[in-house]
Amino acid sequence: MTAPVLGVHVGARNDDADPIAEALASGAGAVQIFLADPQGWKAPRPHHRAEEFLASDLDIYVHAPYVLNVATTNNRIRIPSRKLLGSHAKAAAAIGAKGLIVHGGHVLADDDEAVGFDNWHKVFQRQQEEGGFPLPILIENTAGGDKAMARRLEAIDKLWAAVGEFGAGFVLDTCHAWAGGIDLATSVEDARAITGRIDLVHCNNSRDGADSGRDRHAGLTSGEIETDALIAVVRAAGAPVILETPGGPPERGSEISLLREALA
Repeated sequence: MTAPVLGVHVGARNDDADPIAEALASGAGAVQIFLADPQGWKAPRPHHRAEEFLASDLDIYVHAPYVLNVATTNNRIRIPSRKLLGSHAKAAAAIGAKGLIVHGGHVLADDDEAVGFDNWHKVFQRQQEEGGFPLPILIENTAGGDKAMARRLEAIDKLWAAVGEFGAGFVLDTCHAWAGGIDLATSVEDARAITGRIDLVHCNNSRDGADSGRDRHAGLTSGEIETDALIAVVRAAGAPVILETPGGPPERGSEISLLREALA
């Protein structure tokens, strides 16, 4: 089996930073970036390193802002989220990204979850009527929330019933799966049985226990998840990998070397 591409997330957008150089210093073959404030609502502006991204041999992935929630029944969140998803998709495509990662979102405590799944369906349906998204939209499983669209396998199953026909991609985050109550030992098999695919793995350890609902990442060898269990997920998935672990090139470089040697 061909070894997967291993990459790193480089943090919030900073025009003084060089995400390509940081990724290469980590020994990575891919890089994941934000195109705007991950906690903000401003549309992304053209990236000043767009030509460098387009010319790079690195695989580029873009993560949508965390505030985005297209599932919610709150129109003051849902409608801006839908617009923001579209603007980030265009901006990500403009730098040659292979996919735009977005969290599954949630509905309010008193809401019927079915409304959230239907809202996701409407996002893809409306975009398809306008010609479709310019790059793959990769929905990521999330760690917490009782009314989350992508925490439990049962919810992911319902979500895919709503969006699978549109070719939505899936990101398996190991920290989120662990914290969300998904069994890592069977997570790849279970996710594929539902979605038919795993497009990307976010390989992260967790600072908290299983089913804690807490999204706090740790280094591959320093969290609550056995490192061998993380390696097993990566091996089984056979998909590109992004590390969203703490630290910079020294720490990420060591983790990439660890994974590369384990998968050789």
